[in-house]
Amino acid sequence: MRALFWGTPRFALPSLRALLGEGHDVVGVVTQPDRPAGRGRKVRPSPVKDIALEEGISVLSPEAPRGASFLDSLRALRPEISVVVAYGHILRQEVLELPERGSVNVHASLLPELRGAAPVTWAIVRGYDLTGITVMRMSEGMDDGPILLQREVPIDEKDSASGLTRRLAEVGAEAIVEALALLEVGARSAVAQDDTRVTYAPKVSRQVARVDWSRPGREVADHIRGMDAVPGAWTLLHEEPIKLFCPRVQGSDGGGAPGAILGVDPDVGVRVGVRDGSIVIEEVQPSSKRRMEAGAWLRGSGLAAGDYFR
Repeated sequence: MRALFWGTPRFALPSLRALLGEGHDVVGVVTQPDRPAGRGRKVRPSPVKDIALEEGISVLSPEAPRGASFLDSLRALRPEISVVVAYGHILRQEVLELPERGSVNVHASLLPELRGAAPVTWAIVRGYDLTGITVMRMSEGMDDGPILLQREVPIDEKDSASGLTRRLAEVGAEAIVEALALLEVGARSAVAQDDTRVTYAPKVSRQVARVDWSRPGREVADHIRGMDAVPGAWTLLHEEPIKLFCPRVQGSDGGGAPGAILGVDPDVGVRVGVRDGSIVIEEVQPSSKRRMEAGAWLRGSGLAAGDYFR
């Protein structure tokens, strides 16, 4: 099938590679423009653009996917179908309908739950034990098109958003290949979403990522795991921000005041008070430094019991 691929981050790479591996003719790639990235803020192409150029695929990188000239560029590629995987823009109906077979999307949740920009983050933050992948036909609304295929993926209590995203990306690649195969032989019809079950997964701001130590330990741990690695759950120590990773709930052990540093052990981590006990933080990222094991940070931080995360 002549496929036009839309995608930007690493999450989209397994799907692009799967289409190529299955022999689909990827006639072009649409991705976000080159952006500053990393600590040095050097302008870099998107991960999807890197792979497309390696494979000799034509790349379009508009600031916005609209306008007569852009539509003419798409028509010149003569796609049969558009495959959209974390592209980063809502597409207009004229774009969605341009290929003769329309447009399909790989979304990292079991729709209609968790429509929106950050479904993996919110699945963990809200304590879900199950998420998955949905392949759907696209409409102009946000993630509200009829469903072609779904695959469930369990969430482990130690899963971080970054790790779960990698797993879902691989499942998404398998699902889109299967969905296209079924569409080619006319063996798959789309099923409308149940609007009574809709929930949303909005984009995460830095303020939302801040840790609230007054919540129960399980919720604090889910929040930290869900914000990993971008934007990163954070708190203040001596008025300086520090990101936190790899939490472990200690349970109802008497604990202490929310945010209080209850114990520091270079071999274990930092034990912090929460509403119903304490949690241990095993990895940190101090401001302007790399992510590291809490033990390595503790040896030079001067942190002691009696300090507070706020």
